[in-house]
Amino acid sequence: MPNGADALIRTLVDLGVDTCFTNPGTSELHFVAALDAVPEMRAIPTLFEGVATGAADGYARMREAPAATLLHLGPGLGNGLANLHNARRAKVPVVNIVGDHATYHRQHDAPLQSDIETVARNVSTWVWRSERSEDLARDVAEAITAAVGPPGQVATLIVPADVFWQERAQPSAAPARVAPPAIPGNLVEDAAKAIRASQRTGILLGGAALRERGLIAAARIAAATGARLFAERSAARLERGAGLPAVERLAYWPELVHRQLDGLERLILAGARAPVSFFAYPGKESSLVPDGCELTELSSPASDVPRSLDQLADVLGAAGVKPILQPRSTPPRPRGPLTPEKVCQAIGATLPDGAILSDEGITSTATLAASTGGAPKHDLLTLTGGAIGQGLPVAVGAAVACPDRPVIALEADGSALYTIQSLWTMARERLNVTVVIFNNRAYGILGAELTRLNGRSTGRTARTLIELGDPNLDFVKLGAGLGIPSRRVDTAEQLTGTLVQTLADAGPHLIEASVPL
Repeated sequence: MPNGADALIRTLVDLGVDTCFTNPGTSELHFVAALDAVPEMRAIPTLFEGVATGAADGYARMREAPAATLLHLGPGLGNGLANLHNARRAKVPVVNIVGDHATYHRQHDAPLQSDIETVARNVSTWVWRSERSEDLARDVAEAITAAVGPPGQVATLIVPADVFWQERAQPSAAPARVAPPAIPGNLVEDAAKAIRASQRTGILLGGAALRERGLIAAARIAAATGARLFAERSAARLERGAGLPAVERLAYWPELVHRQLDGLERLILAGARAPVSFFAYPGKESSLVPDGCELTELSSPASDVPRSLDQLADVLGAAGVKPILQPRSTPPRPRGPLTPEKVCQAIGATLPDGAILSDEGITSTATLAASTGGAPKHDLLTLTGGAIGQGLPVAVGAAVACPDRPVIALEADGSALYTIQSLWTMARERLNVTVVIFNNRAYGILGAELTRLNGRSTGRTARTLIELGDPNLDFVKLGAGLGIPSRRVDTAEQLTGTLVQTLADAGPHLIEASVPL
């Protein structure tokens, strides 16, 4: 008779979850031992739990289906928490399998004993502890259903070690899937009235609205009514490039968002939340909705957002209107000493068709949108929850989900160090990822924030806390040590030539771009 681990893995596979990003410990070894009996499950080891959880996020963004993670007790889950926070904000499905001490061992308060449920609830909408092997398959089926949603969410199943090893388990059938809720007709009518009532209307797109179907429907509405289109700042996945509508993504800095939205009388929310500032600033409002601008929600992230846009286009008589699409254009290859702008320009000049960009360059990639707007069609994956250390793991997950597509990870030097272990997984799995590190030897975003302090001068002590020199980081040696062919470039010509070579050679590569702050 199969034990709990056998039934759990078989149920995962039978219900479509065939990839698991792992960092197991002793409590999870029965799961590990059971993998040989279920070859359909691809188990991918990671050196740090934050890589496992971030990779599951990137996988879900591109496959629109959950991956599993295998984590070791409360501390292991805690190590993965930051990227689970990002996954929660991205509204993607992730199933965490977290081992625990055997049920009869918990009373002894062993060194790794902790309150796993409390840790999990920080990021998980669904948390459950299996107490019997015969219930385990049913419990994991419910975890998958909860993760899929809609909307997608993080589900955490806690499995004591003896529940893994007991031999009373059987795989479980899938519970019924829940369809996205229908869009109430009054919401579509209200949005249509709001657009008709004003010549200065914006539509803020989020979630599934940023895929091709939603973008085309929104562009038809814009062409017919003059409404302006915006994308939420923290987009889990944004389809971009030639042949798709151009959508203006909201900026990070609140002053820039105020300029983007200035003059709007109405803002329609399609799968997006009302924009707010990342942080509070003295004397400034947290809400970024202009004064006097009325909000109208067309559809929530849990609903079928593209369908709501199709319905709105029908009501407005825009269904047959030709949308304005981004023409094909390629920036010239840059020349001379490297700058962040030239790195983005080189990406735009060499970007292959169907590429996936994982962008955690933060300050260094401010001009990426302008440089890649007319490039071949590609996907942009952004930092959804603000917890840095996402970019490299998300690139891992995207490459596993889409092995036939090149992945480019645009990564800041500071945030790269949070999950640099991702490079080892890229090398081990021979993933088609090109990592570009913007090395300016500082936490650039904190430097920019520091200069914004009102009435306070910043001295040397403050600056040293956000600098990454003394000693300087050597990403070429770090990359090589983790198994990735790595090269440093100092000029735009070197970068462009290296990008052409690495993108033509499937497999992981790292390029350290030396750029000034």
